[in-house]
Amino acid sequence: DYGQLSFEYPKTWSVYIAKDAANGGDFEAYFNPVQVNPVARDQINSLRVIIQDKSFETVTSSYERYLNQKDSKLKMESVTFNGITANKYTGTIPNTDLSGYFVIFKIRDKAAILQTDSVFFTEDFNKLLETVQFNA
Repeated sequence: DYGQLSFEYPKTWSVYIAKDAANGGDFEAYFNPVQVNPVARDQINSLRVIIQDKSFETVTSSYERYLNQKDSKLKMESVTFNGITANKYTGTIPNTDLSGYFVIFKIRDKAAILQTDSVFFTEDFNKLLETVQFNA
């Protein structure tokens, strides 16, 4: 029902699956070098993977208000990586003090979000995006 999403990440990273969506709802996984940090809104992890049980349009429209604020520190651009078109957001991640990147793309009738919580992980994040594959 959620499709299959795969990507390559550094072998030194650990993963924690917070919600597996086996009974519906959202899927959430967290990745970080050596050990995953406690899951919290303002806690830095190198990668968050979320598949929301909402449409791409619904999820992306929720970020429109942040983009349109006068003092917005969030920018959006349409990007294509590995043949996948996505919205890439750069800057302060909404509802946090974290400065990083996240991409949102459509996977079946859901929205997939891949997010890095710090610009420190930019190189790894960009390499990871190039390996993303999923079945639509």
